[in-house]
Amino acid sequence: MSIDLNKYKNIHMVGIGGISMSGLAEILFKEGFNVSGCDIKSSNITEKLKRDGIIVYLGHDPSHVTGADLIVHTAAVKNDNPEILKAKELGIPIIDRAELLGSLMKNYNYGIAVAGCHGKTTTTSMLAITMQQAELDPTILLGGEIDDIGGNVRIGNSPYFLTEACEYYDSFLKFYPYIAIVLNIDSDHLDYFKDINQIKESFLKFISLVPDSGYIIACNDNEHVRDILKRVKDRNIITYGINWPSHYTAQNITFNSNGYPEFDVFYNGQNLGKFKLSVPGQHNVYNALATIAASITIGINMDIVKKAIKDFRGTHRRFEYKGNINGISVIDDYAHHPTEIKATLKAALNYPHKRIVCVFQPHTFSRTKALLNEFSQAFDCADHVIITDIYAAREKDNGIVNSKMLVDLLRQRGIDAEYVKTFDEVVNSLRQKATKGDIIMTMGAGDIYKVGEMYLDSYKTKNIEQKIS
Repeated sequence: MSIDLNKYKNIHMVGIGGISMSGLAEILFKEGFNVSGCDIKSSNITEKLKRDGIIVYLGHDPSHVTGADLIVHTAAVKNDNPEILKAKELGIPIIDRAELLGSLMKNYNYGIAVAGCHGKTTTTSMLAITMQQAELDPTILLGGEIDDIGGNVRIGNSPYFLTEACEYYDSFLKFYPYIAIVLNIDSDHLDYFKDINQIKESFLKFISLVPDSGYIIACNDNEHVRDILKRVKDRNIITYGINWPSHYTAQNITFNSNGYPEFDVFYNGQNLGKFKLSVPGQHNVYNALATIAASITIGINMDIVKKAIKDFRGTHRRFEYKGNINGISVIDDYAHHPTEIKATLKAALNYPHKRIVCVFQPHTFSRTKALLNEFSQAFDCADHVIITDIYAAREKDNGIVNSKMLVDLLRQRGIDAEYVKTFDEVVNSLRQKATKGDIIMTMGAGDIYKVGEMYLDSYKTKNIEQKIS
């Protein structure tokens, strides 16, 4: 179901500070809508929206919806939100973020939706840069930020709309993809999905949204993806992989001194040449294959694809280099699922280092509880692991699971692990234990990135104090 946005002029967005909501707000604003919004706290995102001319309120108050003729909210906003209650009282239509995104996508001939439990932001960003360099002038909406487009949104003037497609709350079932890319299927968001079978059914419904003339591009190396592809009829299916026979395959994979992959790409047995990446890890070879398959499908020249993929330097919070102090490198990554943690730490093995010191902040109690055993097996590539308190996000602590339980399981497996409660204490521990040649890697979808910044700043502050004294 989609709505006719032409019927509305004044749109109020509850939870406008979210990465996707803020991007949608910018698109609406530049298309001539009067946009306002609110969030619980100020951030770089809300400040940018204000500078752009969008009205942003802090906190939630019924008066904020006055004058609005359409309300958009995030999945995190509950029915008892005072602005939602007021909108219902006034009879103002209410939709969620996914329905708005789907309605916008419907206005474009070629909606490209990148789905998967891991790698969405990186793959969408890589494809965004490729489409830009091919001068396709796409409209782009990311779940992260890249310097190439100056943030997470780009307003284009063409039939192409590129976006991430999140499975949480079945959001992507409200989209209208001409090309659906499925990177992988894994157990996650088990506070919403019952099990992996329900997740697979959701992805099957998603790719079934593709019209007969459209394309499904999917990773054949993922068993759950292969399972759902068997059930798809009368669609153009393009597969890619490394280990499983596919239309596009990567072979002869090597890593340079920075851990960046180089590999040959074959299409139906024909060698398309050597591709080089400027981001580390085999998981990014998969992301590149998805990008290559999509780019060629929409007719982008091979030389442009090769150059764009090599030019891609990653998104913020994806293996993001934060700095080096005393020969110790600080890297931050958004990894918050066991599969992502394994892939990121494996990538770090190819990065110059003496030891890997990983600081992990679990994200949500439900995920930590459901995947506790998997988390305990995800840190084998790290030399020392520090676990902080669980980042609650949208949840409340019910006391069933905590970070110390994960530390205990790690220690049982022989992993050098410790629980450290506060960020200040983590920084102190790092200052005592990290030595020249180490990598400090902060991981998680919460605010753990602050630890790396605090660690680097602690030395800058000390140096300033020494100079003053």
